[in-house]
Amino acid sequence: MAELIRIENLSKIYRLGEVSVQALQDVSTSVERGAFVAIMGPSGSGKSTFMNILGCLDRPTSGNYYLDGISVGELDRDQLAEIRNRKIGFVFQQFNLLARTPALENVELPLLYSSDGVDPAHQRGMDALRIVGLADRADHHPNQLSGGQQQRVAIARSLINNPQIILADEPTGALDSRTSIEIMAIFQRLNREQGISIIVVTHEQDISQYADRIISFRDGRIVRDDPVGERRDAEWELRGQGLPEKAVAS
Repeated sequence: MAELIRIENLSKIYRLGEVSVQALQDVSTSVERGAFVAIMGPSGSGKSTFMNILGCLDRPTSGNYYLDGISVGELDRDQLAEIRNRKIGFVFQQFNLLARTPALENVELPLLYSSDGVDPAHQRGMDALRIVGLADRADHHPNQLSGGQQQRVAIARSLINNPQIILADEPTGALDSRTSIEIMAIFQRLNREQGISIIVVTHEQDISQYADRIISFRDGRIVRDDPVGERRDAEWELRGQGLPEKAVAS
């Protein structure tokens, strides 16, 4: 399968006054087109910084990032904005919907920054809402929707420009277990039926199992990178040797 993302020796240092914090250290990896990847790690491990760089929301201090063959580090601010709008859909933990705006208009918002006028905004917005099962809630405001429905609207918004990749940062963090399963099932369907690459940041082991691959960060480095099936088999083998579940999960 063709490569969508390639990361070479990526490092990120934040400077807070006279203090330097190394968020990422010499990270190298790649993601194939059509992949479903979970990014895991404790707080401060670098996973959110990594996600921000993938989403062209932040720049690395050193190293190279190639998205769909494009060297992202060579792009100016306007070109980065164009990449974000055309190739990447974003889903966040806190939905980020406009409270006084109906669901359909929330979904259409990215089109305000797009020069693509091929399809009417209304039709594209309704198509996106149908994909997530909310076409009948198009005129509802966020306060008229459940948390799970609001996240579905956010997913529909991420689809409006037909992205190649969706980056989801803790997309189930504000949801109960049952609703989390429904949201992850939507991501799986988008991945399997439409071929959209999905990268999810999560601290929940159960959520990571929806992916096909888990990349784990610690102290700014990748410490594990496994297909989900292989990791699950390894964990069961360790449990069979009498190790406690918490030890395996860590």
